[in-house]
Amino acid sequence: MATPATARTPAEWVGGEPSVLVFDVNETLIDFESMSPLFEKIFGDRRVMREWLGHLIMYSMSITLSGLYEGFFTLGQGLLKMVGDIHGVRVTDADAEEIGQAMLTMPAHPDVEEGLTRLKDAGFRMVTLTNSPSNPHGPSPLEHAGLAHFFERQFTIETVRAYKPAPQAYHLVAQDLRVPPSTCFMVAAHVWDTMGAQSAGYTAGLITRPGNAPLPVESLPRPNLVAPDLPGLAAQLIQRWRPS
Repeated sequence: MATPATARTPAEWVGGEPSVLVFDVNETLIDFESMSPLFEKIFGDRRVMREWLGHLIMYSMSITLSGLYEGFFTLGQGLLKMVGDIHGVRVTDADAEEIGQAMLTMPAHPDVEEGLTRLKDAGFRMVTLTNSPSNPHGPSPLEHAGLAHFFERQFTIETVRAYKPAPQAYHLVAQDLRVPPSTCFMVAAHVWDTMGAQSAGYTAGLITRPGNAPLPVESLPRPNLVAPDLPGLAAQLIQRWRPS
């Protein structure tokens, strides 16, 4: 049986240079903690945001496994009212609308622009793959955060109507870009996302945002690279594939 230290080491890199970096958006690039004041206003406790987000991730996976689909923002608004019932707090339609708008307008993490700039300057091809739907009535969350110009394409799971880590979400990107999955490198802040991508044939890097860490289970895919922030992950990618 592997020791904990061994279980936490990154997976061996198999294959050559990635042809495209595929970025998750929510929590990886944009900051859900920006919504905590809204949860403090509604529930009197900003920590409820993390409880709600956990439900949002769990139920998005649940409806995909059940063969169902609903948009991420609509699901989030419904779950806000469910969490309200759990806590005995009345959540109004106006509260739900405010949360829905906040999901569209979250800011970028402070480290993200620096990391993306380094990767773009090093010549990496970059796209995003998000559980959030497109916004037909205005800018996407990535555009609101001022990050869209770094990316060649913005992919959303609404195209395949299956939430990550469903394999069809990751295959969507590879097939649309006409590259093998083995040449795609997933960048995410959640192990369930890196694990899903690796199971679909990608390599992957984990950014250990607060509340996230590698999963030390030897039989499961481990991220190939791990860093505490995006500049740190960018430095590892550049050192490996763009040494000066």
